Amino acid sequence: MAHDHAGDRGRAEHDHGPGHSHAGPGTDRWRIATALGITAALFVVQLVGALWTGSLALLIDTAHVLTDAGGLLLALIAAQLTLRPPSARRTWGWRRAEIVAAALQAGVLLAVGLFVLVEGVRRFLEPHPVASAEMLVFGALGLAGNLVAMAVLFGGRRSNLNLRAAMLEVLNDALGSVAVIVAAVVITLTGWVQADAVVALLIGALIVPRTVRLLVESLSVLMESVPPGLDMDEVRGHILELPHVVEVHDLHATRISSDLPVLTAHVVLEEEYFYSGGSAEALGRIQQCVAEHFPVSVQHSTIQLEPADHDEPEVCAPHEH
Repeated sequence: MAHDHAGDRGRAEHDHGPGHSHAGPGTDRWRIATALGITAALFVVQLVGALWTGSLALLIDTAHVLTDAGGLLLALIAAQLTLRPPSARRTWGWRRAEIVAAALQAGVLLAVGLFVLVEGVRRFLEPHPVASAEMLVFGALGLAGNLVAMAVLFGGRRSNLNLRAAMLEVLNDALGSVAVIVAAVVITLTGWVQADAVVALLIGALIVPRTVRLLVESLSVLMESVPPGLDMDEVRGHILELPHVVEVHDLHATRISSDLPVLTAHVVLEEEYFYSGGSAEALGRIQQCVAEHFPVSVQHSTIQLEPADHDEPEVCAPHEH
């Protein structure tokens, strides 16, 4: 059977938006790699300090540093994977690797936070002696290292969820180091050793809420939810207000990665306008609408244009062989 490829009749049209590129971001890898090196060194230093002083707060902070190192390693691997080009099998490449890495980081960090809360209560009820002077020294070393790592990651914190997760972990660890220093000072001045357990609980309270938010956002992307800030009823209404548009159906929006929103839609046009060759003009208007009229700019849109008399094809049963 011959196929007619001329004209716009009955054709699904699509466009990827002006200036769209599938190139993945790779400029943040050095930030993650540097922060990973600093964090790994901090883990060794603080582990020695926790064993030496007997401080729960310092031990928990050390465990937090270990999860930081693992999370940063995941982030570095994910950042490298996003540079791999699309293929026939993975048409988006590995853009979603940063979302998976962020979700894994959040899951591990949440488990650590819950452990801190339980162990902190136990240590408060059953206090143990703590070497406060040494605890102060190791807390200060931890804070210094975290501040350096934060300075490295700060410039890329808004790039994607992966770097946000890395920045969040180092920030939480820096706050943990501050709390360790405060506890060491309190124990030295007052002898109240429960300050160690109190600080451990505070570190847990810092970890859990922020981690839950990151986990929810990561899972939202993985579940193909609509990008935050994009109202689909508003999108549908704007498209329906465009000239010659009759109906909008099968409207979907999601994110491939934290910085790549996508939208697909079937847009029904007036029959006379469609068959007279107006599809290209209509496509340009729709494309401009979704790219410019909303808080979330969707540069990658796939639009199928249909005449009003178009019938959806029936789904045929599988052929038997």
